[in-house]
Amino acid sequence: EKGVVMIFTLGTGIGSVMFVNGRIVPNLELGHIYMRKQKHDAEHYASDRARKRDDLSWKAWAARLNAYLQYIEGLFSPNLIILGGGVSKKAEKFLPYLNTRARVVPAKLRNEAGIVGAAVAAASLQMTD
Repeated sequence: EKGVVMIFTLGTGIGSVMFVNGRIVPNLELGHIYMRKQKHDAEHYASDRARKRDDLSWKAWAARLNAYLQYIEGLFSPNLIILGGGVSKKAEKFLPYLNTRARVVPAKLRNEAGIVGAAVAAASLQMTD
């Protein structure tokens, strides 16, 4: 997809990758950023581990995730946000509560998306060398 596409894996932490017009932006780490008025990084606040640790309902956790995604939107203005990781298997429980400018969809490969993406990236690097 053209424009800015961001992928987040939500689990014990928050993994992140950004593509701009189909090209990966290297060395992007957005799980450890600090959001406004937060004492801890985004992973501590909005990861699936945080949902479980704080015993949050899906709606309450979605509010945290939404705040994180809106913060990200303010920084990068993505056209599309893809959510992967273990929590993506339960997307119907939290996606309805998200209110972002960008379209938000679960990763088609769910929890395996990161592994497949890394393999594809490694293969493409070898083909260009």
